[in-house]
Amino acid sequence: MIKYTEVLTKITIHPLFWAVIAIGVWTAHFKELLVLFFIVFVHELGHGFAAAYYGWRIKQIQLLPFGGVAELEEHGNKPLKEELLVILAGPAQHVWMIMAAYALHWAGFMGDSFYTFFLWNNITILLFNLLPIWPLDGGKLVFNIFSNGFPFLKAHRWMMAASGVCFFAAAGIGLIWNTTNLTMWTMLVFLGISMYMEWRQRQYTFIRFLLERYYGRKRDIEKITSIVADRDDPLYTIFEQFRRGYKHSIIIKGKQEQYTLDENELLYAYFTEKRISSSIGELIG
Repeated sequence: MIKYTEVLTKITIHPLFWAVIAIGVWTAHFKELLVLFFIVFVHELGHGFAAAYYGWRIKQIQLLPFGGVAELEEHGNKPLKEELLVILAGPAQHVWMIMAAYALHWAGFMGDSFYTFFLWNNITILLFNLLPIWPLDGGKLVFNIFSNGFPFLKAHRWMMAASGVCFFAAAGIGLIWNTTNLTMWTMLVFLGISMYMEWRQRQYTFIRFLLERYYGRKRDIEKITSIVADRDDPLYTIFEQFRRGYKHSIIIKGKQEQYTLDENELLYAYFTEKRISSSIGELIG
């Protein structure tokens, strides 16, 4: 129970949400803001409670007008099935909220106008979060799917490429559909900045992924796979083939002999011994 209550202490409000709240107070739409806050709050609790259930380390959860951003300290090394459920736990909250609103409206406890407003905002936030754009839930789903078939670095690149295409498509539709929608453009600017920062820090993200594999808490291995390498291959090129959810054994083929190394031996040489420019052949002499 304690781990779930701790989730509440991790929730913060993004400055963008404060700006929207200020606009709502100024325009006398405080009631609508409370509804929006409630929807976003429940959405993020879904993510937070699911992460707490699996024992994930949550740094903070920031509430945004269209959802939120969970900052975790796992760096891509949790089982993909767990991650999928944590991602889907947010959108799943909208399902029961919509069903509850329908029941209350049907029973006469919720007026038509409020029901329409509540339903519209639920559906809008749900669909917006499912857009395949980083760091929305849809973008994280795309990364999760790509990670099932590609190494971490390649999956991340494909995810960023897909996010970029969808972002510019959304911006193009916005230009045609409603150029004066300030809220929409504010969200697009936020997404654009987030994507740029994620792309700019992609190598740092990859290094954190490797560090978590080496220094992080050990988990049960989901799958085991082999990487075939030449003696002259640099360690970093081997790391580029590392996949999420897999334990790697590295097979080095020599002229007369074949050697097999565990991934931790390479990570130890790279991070502890600082042999960042060494080839894999230098590890076996």
